[in-house]
Amino acid sequence: MSQTTVRARPVNGDAFRDLMGAFPSGVSVVTTADTDMTPYGLTCSSLCSVSVCPPTLLVCIDNRSGTLAALLRRGTFAINFLHSEGCRAARLFASGDPDRFSGVVWRPSPTWSLPYLVEDAHAIAECELLRTVVASDHTVVLGHVMDIDRRPAPPLLYGLRRFAPWPCEGVLP
Repeated sequence: MSQTTVRARPVNGDAFRDLMGAFPSGVSVVTTADTDMTPYGLTCSSLCSVSVCPPTLLVCIDNRSGTLAALLRRGTFAINFLHSEGCRAARLFASGDPDRFSGVVWRPSPTWSLPYLVEDAHAIAECELLRTVVASDHTVVLGHVMDIDRRPAPPLLYGLRRFAPWPCEGVLP
């Protein structure tokens, strides 16, 4: 029995974007502050848990991002998990607006005084940078979760190139 080798061509960026757009995910805003406490942030749906022991998250951030540069200098970052009413903040932090933080209510987070989007997030995880891995045009950022603040609310989802609330009735504790 012979086996035929098929050489596949990589898909183009638009096809890949369409594929991943059909896979809904939660929406977060990654925030940090530079050494002079200037806030930085960006919308991120490339987020997942890595480990429970120790609690570890990963986010993927464009290599050209000013938020990534500030995060690397500071060594800490926060993940603001947006609730179903956080669509405006998601759009704002996905935009190129240089003054994103003037358009949202935020306060310093409990542990490292990182920007906490108190009106748009149902939870925040403050993370200490563990390591980074450059993967093409993005950097995978691994963070050890050091503190969590959480309140019950349905999460904001993104898929098929639109935002939507969690479709289930009720809120999990």
